[in-house]
Amino acid sequence: MQTVVLKVGMSCQGCVGAVNRVLGKMEGVESFDIDIKEQKVTVKGNVEPEAVFQTVSKTGKKTSYWPVEAEAEPKSVAKPKAEVETKTEVKVDAKADAEPKLAEA
Repeated sequence: MQTVVLKVGMSCQGCVGAVNRVLGKMEGVESFDIDIKEQKVTVKGNVEPEAVFQTVSKTGKKTSYWPVEAEAEPKSVAKPKAEVETKTEVKVDAKADAEPKLAEA
C-alpha cells in the first residue's frame, strides 16, 4: 500500500471531475482524496507514483509531485531558521572582535 500526493492545477469542479474520473478507472487505486482549495490529490493503493502522475497528467491539468518538505514537518523547517539566526549573530560578533585587532595592528 502506497500513498502518492500530487499538486494538480484544478480551478473548477469540472477539473475535479476529470481527475476523479481517471483515478476511478486506474488499476490498484483503493481510495483517493481531491482537495480543490489546496490543489492537492492524495491517492492510496497498490500504485506506483509515476503511474499515478501519468494518469493524472492525462487530464491536461498541470501536475507535479507534492513537495514533501513543506508537508511533512513544519516544525523541523522552523528550527534551522533559528539556528541560522544564531549563526548570523555569531558571525557579527566575530567581525566585531576582529575589527579592534585590525585597528591595533
